[in-house]
Amino acid sequence: MSARRLLAVALIVAVSDAGLVYPQGRGAATPAATPRTMAPIDPTGYWVAVVNEDWRYRMITPAKGDYRGVPITKEALQVINAWDPAADEAAGNQCKSYGAGAIMRVPGRIRVTWQDDNTLRLETDAGMQTRLLRFTPAQAEEKPSWQGTSSARWEVAGGRGGGPPASGSLTVVTTNMRAGYLRKNGVPYSENARVTEYFDVAPSPGGGQVLIVTTVVDDPRYLTQPF
Repeated sequence: MSARRLLAVALIVAVSDAGLVYPQGRGAATPAATPRTMAPIDPTGYWVAVVNEDWRYRMITPAKGDYRGVPITKEALQVINAWDPAADEAAGNQCKSYGAGAIMRVPGRIRVTWQDDNTLRLETDAGMQTRLLRFTPAQAEEKPSWQGTSSARWEVAGGRGGGPPASGSLTVVTTNMRAGYLRKNGVPYSENARVTEYFDVAPSPGGGQVLIVTTVVDDPRYLTQPF
């Protein structure tokens, strides 16, 4: 495996609760295009994680000091060695391992819906977190949070006229986060981290669909290269 490691998570759909609508027919009034109506894929529905890699780091809390596979800096090593879960709990930081830098790697279920025509809402049962993936800028400056501020855009290919694109994916860039953990044993990312995610939908071999999420974390403070 190369030094630059991309984190891919596969999720299998249980129920899809929203469809796509595209303008059709000549002479019909054409509604204004929105990110919702022009979506090349449908990520909405209920999904459950498939732990197909890194079982030992995702299903259990690794031992203190185990950061194998993560390109940490010397400063990050100090944080890892000082990790104290009791101190995190006392400070109200129990959610540090459920932030945007790691939440899509945490086993559990998620629900994806359209909050409005320009915003996807992603809810997780792990850590009881809510993410808003916005296709338009936030209306006001937000305070740093576990899930940060996420900017979304469709990557499309093909398609003609007013119909759906032939294929595509969703790219999400998240910043403005509180410092969190890449792993539950205190492997850190800082408040300056930038998280880039790629969402793709593919057919499942047994029927249904698979949502594939690839996550790249860039952090000049705690990582020597993208993780």
